[in-house]
Amino acid sequence: MSIALALFGSLIGSFLNVVVYRVPAGLSVVNPPSACPNCGNHIRRRDNVPVFGWLLLRGKCRDCAAPISVRYPLVELGTALAFAVVAVRFVPDIAAATDASGAAASVLQLVAFLYLAAVSIALALIDLDTMRLPNAIVLPSYAVGVVLLGAAAALSGEWGSLLTALAGAVILGGVYLAIVLVAPRGMGMGDVKLAGVLGLFLGWLGWDVLAVGALAAFLLGGLFGVVLLAISRAGRGTAIPFGPWMLLGAWIGILAGPPLASAYLSLFGLEY
Repeated sequence: MSIALALFGSLIGSFLNVVVYRVPAGLSVVNPPSACPNCGNHIRRRDNVPVFGWLLLRGKCRDCAAPISVRYPLVELGTALAFAVVAVRFVPDIAAATDASGAAASVLQLVAFLYLAAVSIALALIDLDTMRLPNAIVLPSYAVGVVLLGAAAALSGEWGSLLTALAGAVILGGVYLAIVLVAPRGMGMGDVKLAGVLGLFLGWLGWDVLAVGALAAFLLGGLFGVVLLAISRAGRGTAIPFGPWMLLGAWIGILAGPPLASAYLSLFGLEY
């Protein structure tokens, strides 16, 4: 399953390259077909094979020999790896299901987090490129998350998980909104909207996952800022996109939230 989803992920990664380029520009992601930005010739289907197409072309357009950024195959490889990791994390829940409804619920959960992995890659790259988190990607993620996780709750009877997910969206979104209201120059509304999405998915997995995912973002982002200051690559007024750190922190919570929370509490002789 991990190998199959990795292959599927590479195809999604190819599409994400289109999303990252076109969405910030306000262009359609489905029309017109992909073309070389230098000569305008459409990219042939055989050249669109993830990773291998770039290697066979030696990183150059077939028609005009203009260089093709290495980021394209890296995004495809990265998405393949992300999908494989999500499979390792969530496929065992499908195997552990004791009835058809439980298995179907686990499949929906898997699909939900595969979707989150895909939009995480797209949003991180767009934020790095443009310092924006487009509504066209962030806002539909609320609907996708609620529908998939809501259906999973209906099939499995895990209504408590859905309530925690909704609470997570409100709480994490509210925390970020408070930060924006207090220090509007430090964060934008795009971060607030993304926080609600991440709170939804983190909350579905539990309060410990939500706490670790939320705190990890601030720890990683703060550490990165300190490093930039230390090496004189940024000043106190330098704008740094926070979306990638929010997303990375969320995935740390998703993949390792319970053991990290347990390890932290154990430092104080506590457990949950």
